[in-house]
Amino acid sequence: MPLRARGITMGVVTLLRWKNPDAFTEDDQLLVEDVVARAAVCVDNARRFAREHQAALTLQTSLLPSALPPLSAVEVAYRYLPADTDSGVGGDWFDVIPLSGARVALVVGDVIGHGLHAAASMGRLRAAVQTLADLDLSPDELLAHVDDLVVRLSEEAEASDEGPPAVGATCVYVVYDPVSGTMSVARAGHPSPAIAHLDEPVEFPDIPTGPLLGIGGLPFESVEMPVEEGSVIALYTDGLISASDQDVDVGLERLCFTLAHPDRPLEEICDTMVRILLPDRPRDDVAFLVARTHILSRDRVASWEVPVDPSAVHKVRDDVSHQLSLWGLEEASFTTELIVSELVTNAIRHACGPIGLRLIHERVLICEVSDGGSTSPHLRRARTTDEGGRGLFLVAQLAQRWGTRYTDSGKTIWTEQPLPGQTSQPPRSSPSLPPVPPAP
Repeated sequence: MPLRARGITMGVVTLLRWKNPDAFTEDDQLLVEDVVARAAVCVDNARRFAREHQAALTLQTSLLPSALPPLSAVEVAYRYLPADTDSGVGGDWFDVIPLSGARVALVVGDVIGHGLHAAASMGRLRAAVQTLADLDLSPDELLAHVDDLVVRLSEEAEASDEGPPAVGATCVYVVYDPVSGTMSVARAGHPSPAIAHLDEPVEFPDIPTGPLLGIGGLPFESVEMPVEEGSVIALYTDGLISASDQDVDVGLERLCFTLAHPDRPLEEICDTMVRILLPDRPRDDVAFLVARTHILSRDRVASWEVPVDPSAVHKVRDDVSHQLSLWGLEEASFTTELIVSELVTNAIRHACGPIGLRLIHERVLICEVSDGGSTSPHLRRARTTDEGGRGLFLVAQLAQRWGTRYTDSGKTIWTEQPLPGQTSQPPRSSPSLPPVPPAP
């Protein structure tokens, strides 16, 4: 009998009799046709499920970070383990995002559901978080914007006849600052991160839970706390602590055990977490991220208070040149002085005090000018007859990256330059902008 389902022939079923010379009857044929038809549907369903599972797994893994950027703020290790094939691929994800001022964002999230829809939703959320992180938003404000996106996705899914009825997700967002040695955390329906201290027990900081992403209308809260150098921050999805026996308290105790002795290599810590917390065939996806914190040496940071006086620009340039010579970065003095001069002059003319300048010698040379204003600078097209408007264009040409972040007391304009001898990326500029005319 042919093994056919949905118009596709997948094979042939052959039936033989042994020790019985009688031929098959028509009743036997009818019975076999019914059995083979049911078996064909089952085989086709299994093939379809296997293809969908493989497609979802391929999509999920392709949307996760393939390699993490080198960072001075943290040392990072991670694991992603898909669920058993009977459960389907979920929407667990993680990310490590470099921010301005040598800071770094650590993110772990979990999209509700399984299959292709969950993997695709995860990819959209990860892209949204990366875009919002580039705006230097605070953790609570970032989660509020992501919540708006999930609400829109849910509305689109409900209006569609093909998609799932709703979309929801959990997320925890951590910003670590290696200069101040602090981290700011906000979470949306996600387990609290664990902090493994060098000389104290593992801590689960009390962070307001926040609603699940997709609820809408409810606020999120950020908590800032100090973190000692060498501590390990662990972010994880709920599948890690509820994988063995569905008892979260037992899972948290086992997690504390695996994070003991945080001075071990991070890869060894990750292997221990997998071995102790997860069964051979987990029923849910698991993603976790462990990061060992570092504090930037004080001799790598220089800061000044700038008087609100145009005559102070000359002294600031001299101070910057002297500091770069102490760091052995004399080759970057000319470019850095131009950037500092433009940013400080703009702050004096167009903003209000207090004005601060900070240089950070990290993997790149970071320059930050802070003021008490809230007006965001914009790169604009200066006409040939304009006397001004080219300062920010000049900064964009000289810097590898630049941007603005807002604080409780004003804003900070920052730039990043490659260190002398480094291969730099092309600066972010528009080829349609006119060249800077020579000075008269």
